[in-house]
Parts: sequence; C-alpha cells; structure tokens
Amino acid sequence: MTTCATPFYSRIIRIFSSAPNPPKSLHNLRRRRWFSDNDYHRVAAVQLRPFSDNISSPRYCSSGRTTIAVRFCTMSSGRGDDLLEFPLSPSGVVKIQMGDITQWSVDGSSDAIVNPANERMLGGGGADGAIHKAAGPQLREACYGVPEVKPGVRCPTGEARITPGFRLPASHVIHTVGPIYDKDKNPEASLRNAYRNSLRVAKEHNIQYVAFTAISCGVYGYPYDEAAAIAISTVKEFAGHFKRVHFVLYSDEIYDAWLKKAHQLLQK
Repeated sequence: MTTCATPFYSRIIRIFSSAPNPPKSLHNLRRRRWFSDNDYHRVAAVQLRPFSDNISSPRYCSSGRTTIAVRFCTMSSGRGDDLLEFPLSPSGVVKIQMGDITQWSVDGSSDAIVNPANERMLGGGGADGAIHKAAGPQLREACYGVPEVKPGVRCPTGEARITPGFRLPASHVIHTVGPIYDKDKNPEASLRNAYRNSLRVAKEHNIQYVAFTAISCGVYGYPYDEAAAIAISTVKEFAGHFKRVHFVLYSDEIYDAWLKKAHQLLQK
C-alpha cells in the first residue's frame, strides 16, 4: 500500500472501500477484518484527496487491484481546515474543529480554554493532564491554592473555577468537572451545569473567546450524541455574551456528533 506524501496530510476523515463498515484510519486498512483475504492483498494504493472533493467508491485497476480514495484535512496548532462555523448571535459564532486544545488561543488576553478537570484540580489524565503539562507547574500551584469545599474537593462536579493560563497561549484556564456517566445520579443536569458554570465564570471575567473539549466524553463514558446536544444547547443560552465559542475535539466520532447537533440546533 502506498500513500502520497504531502505536508498537508495530518488526519484521515473517511476511507471509502467495499467493506461493509469502512475503516477510519490507514492503520485499520492493515487489519484483515475489513477485507476478504483476496481484497486485502489487492489494495494497490491509498489516494488522498482534498476534503471538498467528491469521492466515489473504490476504483478497480485493469490489473484487478484496488485504489481506495481517502478524504483528508489539515490540522495545525488546533486550527484545522476542518473548522466549521455556525451562527450563535448577530455578533457571535460557534466554531467546531479537530485539534489540540493546549495550542488554542485567539488574543492571549480575553480567551480561555476549559479544562475537564477532576474534583481535586491537581491534574490527571487525558486533556486535563495535557493542559497541566503545557501550562507548566505554576498551574498546579494555582490550583492547589483554590480552597477546598470539603477534604480533597476544590471543584465539585458541575461547578467551575478559573486560573491564569501561565505557559498556555490562552490567557486563562476554566476548570470544570463533568459527571461520570454511569455513576452520576443525574448526568444530564451535571454535564449541563459544567458547561453553564464554565460560561458564567467566563462572562464574569470578561472572557470573549472560550474553547471547550468534549467534557465527560473520555473515560467518564458520556455518549457522544447526548453530550453534544447538551453542550451546544447550553452554549445557546449565552448567545450574545461571547464573540466566539470553540469546540476543539480530538476524535472523528466526537467531531461528527458535534457537527450533527450543531446543524440541528444552530442552523435555522
């Protein structure tokens, strides 16, 4: 199998094949389960196309080998060409993109990223750990200085706190705690509160640009479609208060879920 070399190639969006459930990455193309033994050995090339191209099903060469067409888009510093914009108010928009939230910023003075933290606020795995690593040790020190509301809890589930961004390009970090889906008594209310309180804190601190990840959609197990509906509908409550609200997402499935809900909830 060969791929074309291009500096723009950073993320595969779709692979079109004759398989009943097409894989979503080049890595999966190497797994026999996507093809019969004969098809697996007959793949001649993977052909990269710009995201806007119309792509058909695989074309079979005269030799009987297959060329698989792939859509791709760029992603650099959290600002990929897969960024889509939806109106939120006459003066504000929602932007949905794939990317690295630790690299996101707008002006470095009135922007904030939202960290999906745990209740201790001292760092963890996933985006929380990545944000702490990128911000440097000062962020942990600032979080340690946030008063505990009870032993070991600085930010209860659904609430939000704010600190400087330190080494991050964004000026502030808003820390919020999403629900663990199968343990929270009312995960929908808790997740909505996490988004709502993050936006309230941002508004109180004159933040004009806010970037979220998909809160609770990692190890906390929140279903993507449900989480997307809650996230976008809650952002709608704050229409007119922010210039831009970004969702900076890290997987194809989450990105697709957010786009679907944005089309349903934000487009007239």
